[in-house]
Amino acid sequence: MSAWSQFTAIVKRDLLLEWRARELVLGMLVMTLLTLLIFTFAFDLSGVQRAASGSGALWVAIVFATLLGWGRAVALDRQEGAWEGLLLSPVERPVIFIAKLVSMLVFVTIVELVALLVLAVLFALPVLQPGVLVVVGLGTLGLCTLGTLFAAMTANVRSREVLLPALLFPLAVPVVIGAVRATTLELNGFTGDAAPWKSLLGGFAALFFALGALTFGSVTEE
Repeated sequence: MSAWSQFTAIVKRDLLLEWRARELVLGMLVMTLLTLLIFTFAFDLSGVQRAASGSGALWVAIVFATLLGWGRAVALDRQEGAWEGLLLSPVERPVIFIAKLVSMLVFVTIVELVALLVLAVLFALPVLQPGVLVVVGLGTLGLCTLGTLFAAMTANVRSREVLLPALLFPLAVPVVIGAVRATTLELNGFTGDAAPWKSLLGGFAALFFALGALTFGSVTEE
């Protein structure tokens, strides 16, 4: 079986399991909508800080939803030894890493599309524009790449629900700060000023992807 066939088989399995269960994306959606709703009442949306408030609320919701999604995805893979079976199969570890990353990107993207629509309504912000979508895509790629690596590292740890956010949050902070700043600038129409932040997000995404692809095999050997 070629690497492409192995990749598509893993992604199809993850998508099929979620299609049948509908618990991972649904849980992430509930978390995201609740977060956005709470921030709607917490912030003053009539002032000039509406864009900054909306950007912060959006990325807090995305981070929480991504973390919840990874925790649930690891638990599902651990059921009936699916994760161990995948590691024992003759599939190259980078293929597993990329397939798991793509599966989570699909789930998070679905949640983000709904979140952007809700944010546009609640905060009255023009979020559905190319600049904002690019920022969301780059930030999500960085977060999901880190999450894929650390979820694999903590898959066999008993206290992984605590350890995963403890490992993920410190390294995700630069991505979140850059994403919030770039989203705010895009929403205020300062596309040129947002370009360095988008380059930073792209750099983080490329760095984390290379790091994950190179070390995924080592961390899953433990």
